[in-house]
Amino acid sequence: MGGLRVAITGASGRMGGELLTAAADHDDVDYVLAATRTPEAVPSGDAPDAPDAVVADSDLGDALESHDIDVLVDFTVPEASVDYLRAAADSGVAAVVGTTGYDDDHLETLDSVAESVPFLRASNFSRGVAALRRAVEAAAGALSGYDVEVTETHHNGKRDAPSGTALTILDDIDEARGEAAERVHGREGDQPREGTEIGVHARRAGDVTGEHEVLFAGNEEVVELTHRAGSRGIFAVGALDAAAWLAGRSPGRYDFGEVLDAGGENEDDGASRSQ
Repeated sequence: MGGLRVAITGASGRMGGELLTAAADHDDVDYVLAATRTPEAVPSGDAPDAPDAVVADSDLGDALESHDIDVLVDFTVPEASVDYLRAAADSGVAAVVGTTGYDDDHLETLDSVAESVPFLRASNFSRGVAALRRAVEAAAGALSGYDVEVTETHHNGKRDAPSGTALTILDDIDEARGEAAERVHGREGDQPREGTEIGVHARRAGDVTGEHEVLFAGNEEVVELTHRAGSRGIFAVGALDAAAWLAGRSPGRYDFGEVLDAGGENEDDGASRSQ
């Protein structure tokens, strides 16, 4: 296969810009198609992160085929994302998705997309967060009787709360402990802990890229596991690594952990569970 040809949706947005910048420096990416509601806002000309082509998002379906795209990379909002993913499925284009906040109807669409094309969705494309998740799973299993609190902090414009990453971490804890704990979102008034509940706290302030902390407390000791993202660029690079790994695979759901474990090798081993 030749160099990777990617389509980036939401290219004029915050994450779209990070993806364009990362794509310009990514060894595997040879061609970039940008799709956006505002094509005039995308870098052009001699700008170092200018894509090879720009289309309005309403023209994405035709553009995926005419530009021979291998993988669509989507970090947008659920309502727009499902339309982009339908276009990818109709065109036989693999999809890497970092969008969060889907409702049940949206998730049904994602299921149908994964039946048609290779599909990799992650709540977070940071290698550090992937390592954090594994550490949390190990701690949750080893410290089964300890209280757990999960706190996440993001910039003041983030829409969904808790973050998709925090929800994924909570699911990891439930899986490691073999039970679904009650999730208590913040506390007010007379609220002592009850049973195996997990406290969940979402903070929104300034321009914080993303912080996630998991606290285990019990047996007169405390264990804290924390990840802090320094920039959105780490998510963009991780998503493009995933795109390079995903291209050419069989239809189905794949996991970002597989990308890390494979070290970039592209061998079609079939699909696994998604995040």
